[in-house]
Amino acid sequence: MLKHLLVPLDGSALAEASIPVASYLADILHAEVSLVHIIERNPPGTVHGEAHLSSAEEADAYLAKIASSAFPGTHHVAWHVHREGVRNVPVGIALHEAETGHDLIVLCTHGRGGAGKFLFGSVAQQVVAEGTLPVLLVKPPSRPFILRTILVPLDGDPEHEGGLDAACELARASGAEIRLLGVVPTMATLTGKGSETGTLLPGATRVMLDMSVEGARGYLEERTARLRASGFSAASQVVRGDPSRRIVDAAKALNADLVVLATHGKKGMDAVFSGSVANKVCGMCDTPLLLLPAAKRAASKPASG
Repeated sequence: MLKHLLVPLDGSALAEASIPVASYLADILHAEVSLVHIIERNPPGTVHGEAHLSSAEEADAYLAKIASSAFPGTHHVAWHVHREGVRNVPVGIALHEAETGHDLIVLCTHGRGGAGKFLFGSVAQQVVAEGTLPVLLVKPPSRPFILRTILVPLDGDPEHEGGLDAACELARASGAEIRLLGVVPTMATLTGKGSETGTLLPGATRVMLDMSVEGARGYLEERTARLRASGFSAASQVVRGDPSRRIVDAAKALNADLVVLATHGKKGMDAVFSGSVANKVCGMCDTPLLLLPAAKRAASKPASG
């Protein structure tokens, strides 16, 4: 259940792009909101080109102003300043799971640009890797956030079906349609061991990929039927190609308002070498992205609607 949202803010207008999303979700989910600022040890003078919050007192006043101006009086909004300086802000955010009792983090994505962002991960991606809770990533500038279409990529792995659970909760609260997506690689887009097998056994690999299309179609059709029987508006499709690219393409084609994706939270060079789909989608997708740490949610039951 998504009943308590944590919104980390660093004082910049860039980070505040997450606020309208948090406000909308608080409305439809009847959720509490906690605003948080982490005092950074030896902070830079500026953050995203703006003056950095220099003291706990300044941060407290800033969060109080945001609470009163950005959220209607019907919300239960609290704020907290972590006054003990930390070296690693993402770890500091993740450690607040026990302190505030939130179950979803709403966060604007920003971090190192270019290759550095991909290799080392933005603050948002590090929060996913360090924590155990879902993280909703918003890229500025963000369009008005209203849930009408939720895209849920699935690959048949039970660990990844936690994303469908979350999508069902959000669709039930908003009336959004759920669109399930299966992506089967082509010979040209196979990676890792699949690519090696394709090189050694191209004929057999091609046949297996064709069989995978039928299996994925049947799997998604069964999930779609279950969703419709439970009262959801739902549809599904199977496409071929690079999973990350096709997820981003589908989000654009559907004009999706949210992509829900399970991730194993790999980071740094491990993510580069693993070819993490979630990491690549983070870098390419402008649609808000809800990431659920799949490996840490392995006990979750598949959604039945």
